[in-house]
Amino acid sequence: MNATVITLFLLIVGATLLITYYAAKRTKTTGDFYTAGGGLTGWQNGLAIAGDYLSAASFLGIAGAIALFGFDGFFYSIGYLVAYLVVLFLVAEPLRNLGKYTLADMINARFDARKVRAVAALSTITIVIFYMIAQLVGAGALIQLLFGIDYWMAVLLVGVMMTIYVLFGGMTATSWVQITKAVLLMLGTVVIAFLVLLQFNFNIMEMFREAKTATSHGESYLNPGLQYTVPLDTISLMVALVLGTAGLPHILMRFFTVKDAKTARTSVVTATWVVGIFYILTIFLGFGAAAFVGESRILQANPAGNMAAPLLAEALGGDLLMSFVAAVAFATILAVVAGLVLSGASAFAHDIYGQIIKKGKATDQQQMVAARYASLAVAVSSILLALFAQNLNVAFLVSLAFCVAASANLPVILYTIYWKRFNTSGAISAMLSGLLTAVILVSISPNVISPEAGAAIFQGDPIFPLTNPAIISVPVGFLGGLLGTILSKEYDMERYMEVKVRANTGYRGK
Repeated sequence: MNATVITLFLLIVGATLLITYYAAKRTKTTGDFYTAGGGLTGWQNGLAIAGDYLSAASFLGIAGAIALFGFDGFFYSIGYLVAYLVVLFLVAEPLRNLGKYTLADMINARFDARKVRAVAALSTITIVIFYMIAQLVGAGALIQLLFGIDYWMAVLLVGVMMTIYVLFGGMTATSWVQITKAVLLMLGTVVIAFLVLLQFNFNIMEMFREAKTATSHGESYLNPGLQYTVPLDTISLMVALVLGTAGLPHILMRFFTVKDAKTARTSVVTATWVVGIFYILTIFLGFGAAAFVGESRILQANPAGNMAAPLLAEALGGDLLMSFVAAVAFATILAVVAGLVLSGASAFAHDIYGQIIKKGKATDQQQMVAARYASLAVAVSSILLALFAQNLNVAFLVSLAFCVAASANLPVILYTIYWKRFNTSGAISAMLSGLLTAVILVSISPNVISPEAGAAIFQGDPIFPLTNPAIISVPVGFLGGLLGTILSKEYDMERYMEVKVRANTGYRGK
């Protein structure tokens, strides 16, 4: 730890706290707290979405996965990027037209039932906690590397910081921290990629040739099947990644921070460009780390490879670049977890407390207080769980959150918008069947139970063989919605036609 590291780190974190301070002065209503008053422009929200999406999993996890497993690590980049096409063509505009603050608002536009809202809130909180664990694991490893403190202390530090962002600044602060972080992260990634290419004389083929000899895997490093030896596991992972984004609550909330559906579409286009360029550059980060840091040093710093990108920055640019990258990575994690806490808090405060407990009669002040208490509860729960997941790759941890989102949320979103027969029973059965299947299968998978000591939470033989259960849980979610609808006699054609008009035009009547 040196003065350069500390100075740059404190400067960037201080800048984000300054943004939070000014945002807190503008956060006066629940609309400001949840959606920044709907006042973001398309490009601003696009950068904020990209900031939300380019999390610890993207910057730390994918770089480490590519460095250690070559082509198999790049599966994450492909899946995350293609996912935006699903969001753009199927979800963004209808969601913005139908919703107000949360995913449950959008579903409730068609099904005015408190039990639907309660299940949607439960699904949101589950996904948020899965995603949060990944971010906190990445943050803990990063702070541990930078300052040499214990992992648990590092996780607590991040937890305190993210809670400050949410409690005082709400969505306005979170959005502007995301925008700032997205710009800085892209700058750092472009610089590292440029330096990697410079080492190979800007010859990409030379980089690929070097990669064959840089790791212990040899020729197989550039071929699929190194990490995912079971083809079904690879397919299951890609199902989760491609379909999961359209069900992630903290991404979906972003469409309520703009004034209309057209701006929401512009946001997704902007985000897709930023995210696309970033994921292409992850190839250079991963291959560069394999060549210039080395497999043994990456594993020594963190068994899951999460520190590959900061170590590459140090190898190519010394303490200055390493300090900048580490500080930006920390700001990345803080901003993402702040958005996650906010989406979890809004699910509780707006949906469960405001609409179910108070039956829509909660005042703005009561909802704000409930949201802040909920933020603390979500933060504490995630911190406790993250303490047990230190040795898991953060990109992989996020893929589990994507799995739950694709299984529980996506079926009900698509059915709500596009299927006229869909009803309340179908909505509840779709969410519960997808959510429970995903969570149960994950809990008995190799992620939780492994024969290798220290590789998972428990030691033993896993009951379910796949590391990601999306190939089963996503169809179960869609099937649950189908059967729940068919077996129920509910049917409201008039409500569906109203929702169809609103989803496509945004018209809400007088």
